[in-house]
Amino acid sequence: MAKKILVVDDDQNLLKMVESRLQANGYAVITARDGQEGLEKAKAEMPNLILLDIIMPRMNGREALKKLRENDETKSIPVIMLTVKGEVDDIVQSLVHNGAIDYIVKPYVALDFLAKIKNSLRADKEEPGGACQFLLDTIEEKVKKTLE
Repeated sequence: MAKKILVVDDDQNLLKMVESRLQANGYAVITARDGQEGLEKAKAEMPNLILLDIIMPRMNGREALKKLRENDETKSIPVIMLTVKGEVDDIVQSLVHNGAIDYIVKPYVALDFLAKIKNSLRADKEEPGGACQFLLDTIEEKVKKTLE
C-alpha cells in the first residue's frame, strides 16, 4: 500500500507540482489549501507524513503544527515544513520549538526533496539504505539513461 502524504500549501501551482512529483514516485497524495483544512484532513485521513507551508490564510503552518502536536491522534505524524522562509530563526522555530522533523526551502531541489521524504517515511528508521541509497539509486538510473 502506498504511503499517504498530506501536502498543505496555499500556492495552487506549487501544490499541483508537488502532488504530481509525489504521485510519480508512488505516493498517495492528499492536498489542503490552508492550515485549517490541513488539520481537518490530517484527522480524517491520518497520513504517514505532512508537508506543511508556513505562510497561509486562515491558519498558518506554525499554528497548524502546534494543533497537530496537541492532538493525541495526530501528534506522532511526522511533519516537514515546506516554505520560502529559509532564515535560521525560522528553521529553529519550526524544528526545535514546534516539533517539525525537517525543513525544505522552496524552490527545492528534486532529489533533496524526495530523499527527505523517503527518509521521513522509513519505518522505524530500519529500511536498508534509506535516503542515501535512494539518492545513489536515482543517480545511477540517470547515468544509465544518459549512457543509453
